[in-house]
Amino acid sequence: MNAGEIESRVRKILAEITADTGALELKPDVRIRDQLDLDSMDFLNFLIAVDEDLHVDIPEADYPKLRSLNDIVGYIEARLP
Repeated sequence: MNAGEIESRVRKILAEITADTGALELKPDVRIRDQLDLDSMDFLNFLIAVDEDLHVDIPEADYPKLRSLNDIVGYIEARLP
């Protein structure tokens, strides 16, 4: 799976979690929580959904590293087989 495919799936998951079509138009280098006004529970649910959908274990210690779409895509890409 390449970065473009990962980004597309992450955007889709965000749109489902937030019920906000704005997730499909996120700026990739800006903090997701700021763009979509997510609270900590929404963001946690999003990361859990990413973990389940893409089968990438995301330990809680790494959550602070995953701020923007670019951060998340790079993180997942580095951990996929």
